[in-house]
Amino acid sequence: MPTPQLLDDLLRQLRLGTSADIEAESRRLADRLRRQVGADIALVNAEGDIELATAGITGDVLAALRPVLADLVGGRLAAAATQAGDLHVRCEVLRRDPPRSVLVVAAPPPLTREAITLASHTGTVIDALRRVHRADELAHRYNHAAGRLRVAVFMALMAGDVTLARRMTVGSVPPVLDAESIRIHLLHCPPPDRDRIAEKYQDASGYHGRNLMLRCPAYDSHLICLVPDDGEGDGGLGALLRSLVCDEPRYALGLSEPQSLQATADAYEQARHALAAARHTPDRTAHYHGHAPLARLLPRSQALAWARAFLAPIGALPRLTVDVTRLALNFPRSGVARLLGISRNTVTAHLRRVEETLGLDLHDVHTRADLTLAMTVAGLPDPDGGVPLGTDPPPSLEVLLATEEAATWARSFLRPLDDDAHRHLVPTLRTWIECDTDAQRTARTLDMSRTTVRAHLRTAERLFNRDLLAPGPGTHDLVHALRVTDCAS
Repeated sequence: MPTPQLLDDLLRQLRLGTSADIEAESRRLADRLRRQVGADIALVNAEGDIELATAGITGDVLAALRPVLADLVGGRLAAAATQAGDLHVRCEVLRRDPPRSVLVVAAPPPLTREAITLASHTGTVIDALRRVHRADELAHRYNHAAGRLRVAVFMALMAGDVTLARRMTVGSVPPVLDAESIRIHLLHCPPPDRDRIAEKYQDASGYHGRNLMLRCPAYDSHLICLVPDDGEGDGGLGALLRSLVCDEPRYALGLSEPQSLQATADAYEQARHALAAARHTPDRTAHYHGHAPLARLLPRSQALAWARAFLAPIGALPRLTVDVTRLALNFPRSGVARLLGISRNTVTAHLRRVEETLGLDLHDVHTRADLTLAMTVAGLPDPDGGVPLGTDPPPSLEVLLATEEAATWARSFLRPLDDDAHRHLVPTLRTWIECDTDAQRTARTLDMSRTTVRAHLRTAERLFNRDLLAPGPGTHDLVHALRVTDCAS
């Protein structure tokens, strides 16, 4: 290859940047120089380690050059010419500032000026490409670590522990942790777009200005966005997300009501339900317009007594087992495994321990709904400022669901089905629950297609403002609402 063409190719390589296999790319450039000018080259890093060497530069050659290389790496020399056996050797520092790397060029005959120039240019390009590759790797690792930190902060907030979230980020506390209240915007989009959006608006601290964006660890298509609700209007991230949804038909957006940081879990649940409704609206954006959760409406003392008695057998189980179970009641098992960094089989093993301890089958949707309600109630504060509960036998769940508070909640929840246009959904929903939310079994039982069953469920999602097609609280609410109405009738 003529010299001008070789130089043009080096410049073109710089413009193209690094390839996935930087070692192969570096060797290709070095071998081409060897064929062009008959010289071997090596790259030696600041620690004296060989990063790259063609066949003619052996360990013995570099051992003979060790004193010269030490002077070059130490900054005492910029270049040096010497001999190593029969080889004429020229060494030069490719970078003046530490960490320095050294180019070694060797050939049996003395090197011509043209050969030295070509070798210098080739070494500089190889070194630059390798540095860019390392920088890209570091940036990728940084983004990965920043993303994991954001997830950790979010999970601390989901547990209501704002202090822990601040301690995780000491020295660089995200501004969102100073907000009095937040809204969660839950964006549904293709996973590659989710990653691109999160990285595009990430600042130097690894956050997103006043907001916090994170890739949902459970659902690959969800981007969770915490936005301060401070009365300054919604001209920032919220407006940006709505514009993205407007421009991209594959996107949808669910928004929670304002919540305190301690109530982040409530905000997330609301946004998740709103997202389910948003998928069925023309503009694919929906605010949460739901009802107070059943757990907060039940008579507190009696509900706490029932929940604590229900959960007492698992009190001796490891905390991780209980946490895994709590998550698995709201997310797919694969998502729980990904979130906690354990295998799906390990998640199943934890759930099996809970099943054996409680004597329950967590494949049954009624059981999952009851356990979720018990865990939610048990997390509520005691009534009357923490006065100890009485020693009377705790009430049964049937007694709690027969209260006027539960009946009022259930009537409000199911009211959208009173409309003549939607009354036909009731048999589908009841059968779907009886079939443990298996759409195929439901279709066979009702002698209709699975597509029709799912269409009915999607309509119910929009009416209830609840997520029914994914495991979690939306389905559990439907279970309790139907049970309450059955008790009342």
